Amino acid sequence: MPVASVLSDITTWVTSAIGDYGLYAVFLLMLVDAVFPAASEVVMVYAGAVASGAFAGQTIALFGYHFESGLPAYLAVAVAGTIGYLIGSIGGWALGDYLGRPWLEHHGRWLHLSSEKLDRAERWFDRWEEWAVFLGRITPVVRSFISVPAGVFRARFGPYVWLTLLGSALWCFAFAGAGWAAGASWEQFHEAFRFVDYVVAVLVVAAVAAVGWRFARRRRQPRADGADEPI
Repeated sequence: MPVASVLSDITTWVTSAIGDYGLYAVFLLMLVDAVFPAASEVVMVYAGAVASGAFAGQTIALFGYHFESGLPAYLAVAVAGTIGYLIGSIGGWALGDYLGRPWLEHHGRWLHLSSEKLDRAERWFDRWEEWAVFLGRITPVVRSFISVPAGVFRARFGPYVWLTLLGSALWCFAFAGAGWAAGASWEQFHEAFRFVDYVVAVLVVAAVAAVGWRFARRRRQPRADGADEPI
């Protein structure tokens, strides 16, 4: 099946779910996306468009209460996405901590986590420690593959939660805001962002490589006083 057709089917399914179930769908889809890619860009952009009142008959509601189109509805979808993603991230951390690396090396394909990806994740966490979580949360594609490895490599739980909350809030509020601004034209933004996905990912990887290279170069430089290192 062509990739374009698959992406179209996913978009249709996501928009239908949000149209039918509103905040509940946003919450659950973002919860899943924290561990397994669930088209978080589409979820938040379309939810923002619905919050703007762009689609007749579609409203943002919770337990029977309907949020007014505009700012109240926008805040509701952004907060729902942020909380859903945070809870999913905590579950992913716990899953990684419980299962451990040996199990994931044998069965990680179900979570799209191969041994090679785990090796790259380990190097990422070794170099950036807690900040690896924040950088991962705001990087397209990468963001869905941070939670479980964070548990495997025992990222400190407190900083992990706060950095995840910060990164997921930035992501959800930004994309919901883009959808709110675009309204019925939300698909134009979504199509454009498919290319931005790869550009941002390349830039982040290049920045990490540049910083790592400079750090390694400094460590290889001889001491300024010319003294030998102690043996």
